[in-house]
Amino acid sequence: MAQTIEGFVGTALDDAKISPLHRRIIGLIAAGYFFDVIDFTVFGSLVPYILQSKFATGAEVAGIGSAAIFGMFIGTAGQGEFSDRFGRRFIYQFNLLLFGIFTILGAFAPTVTLLVACRFIAGIGLGAEQPLAFAYAGEYAPKRIRGRILALVHFIGGACVWPIGTALVLAFGTFLAAPEQVWRGVWVVVGIGALIVWVFRFTLPESPRYLATHGRGKEALDVLGRLGIAGPKEPLSTDAASDTKSDPFGVVFRMFPRRVIAGMICFTAFFGVAIGLGAWLPNMMGAKGFSITKSLQYTLAMNFAVPCASLFMMYALDKFGRKITSVCAFVCAGLMAIVFANAGTPIQLMVAGFIMIFFVQVAGNSMQIFASEVFPTNARASGFGWAAGVGRLATAFIIPTILWIQNGYGLTTVFVCLAIALVIAAGSVTQLGPEARQKSLDEIAPPTG
Repeated sequence: MAQTIEGFVGTALDDAKISPLHRRIIGLIAAGYFFDVIDFTVFGSLVPYILQSKFATGAEVAGIGSAAIFGMFIGTAGQGEFSDRFGRRFIYQFNLLLFGIFTILGAFAPTVTLLVACRFIAGIGLGAEQPLAFAYAGEYAPKRIRGRILALVHFIGGACVWPIGTALVLAFGTFLAAPEQVWRGVWVVVGIGALIVWVFRFTLPESPRYLATHGRGKEALDVLGRLGIAGPKEPLSTDAASDTKSDPFGVVFRMFPRRVIAGMICFTAFFGVAIGLGAWLPNMMGAKGFSITKSLQYTLAMNFAVPCASLFMMYALDKFGRKITSVCAFVCAGLMAIVFANAGTPIQLMVAGFIMIFFVQVAGNSMQIFASEVFPTNARASGFGWAAGVGRLATAFIIPTILWIQNGYGLTTVFVCLAIALVIAAGSVTQLGPEARQKSLDEIAPPTG
């Protein structure tokens, strides 16, 4: 029986050697991811400056943060349906343009209401970037090193960004006298950076896996040729999965309900802890008596745990597997949350915070990479998008809830609640699907008609 077009393309990509085009694709994916992630990682560091400038009250700042996350929910969940139907490339470009323009417009917003509106729309673009980054990169990556490549995307775009973002705010705070200039200036730089990457990303080709499963087999083979992969020696056949007309939403919730629900639980815990802590950590240290500058310096030191986590993942994901790495790290993160809450001295605070953030990032991003691999090509972005989107929506409520718990019950209670969420996530990772280590994407979840 002749090999199908999607089977040939999948196998060719799984066994491919890394080419210059591979490197450019991975680099541009990581660069766009960098400017998206830096946006929400700096928000916590900007909060003290927004408050100090008297532009917004504490409750309004929480509203600004939540508006972006509501937008991220719509972008994260909605992009999957569009990119699984119409292609990765167009949606991928549009989301970065939307994010860049409205981040800059938000920086010049004269009122809180306009800033909330701009942050909401920028959040739509921001939310669409992350699931597509992993789905797009994973579809190009050879199976033997897919974990390493996705961890590299996270290292550049999702990890280095944490200390760089905090350092950027510190630099603006050092050289600009007015607090309002600090938070507005940082958002201008982030928006301009995103638009520069948007221009360069016009050179990206469409995903061959997407093309092969949507009746565009010749285009898929052309992209393989650009990657240095030889074409088929015999004619290829087609089947229902070679030109699928399936509804991505239906495929996800009809065929993989356990995986998507488990993903929703995992993303809620990960985003709730990572983004919630990122938003309030400098403020929490301010409550312990540290100045804005000192709080940001401590936050910067702790945020170096994020690139360390990505470097560890480059080794662990293909060596030990996604599932065991994520489960163990979620449990350790929960334990370290309790230790952090009880830290008494600045040194204890920094050490416990560094280790806690390390485990949170290893756990959450191993799970995130795993979730990007467990759905079929014709529903991959949708499955990941709905799981991550619900997690982001929950985070919009978690951010103000953290402040409410801190004010009403104290910091220790905040971290006990976060620890419980992390342990629940550890159990949910086991339900995401079969271990993906060094398996082809079609082996984990074959394309469907």
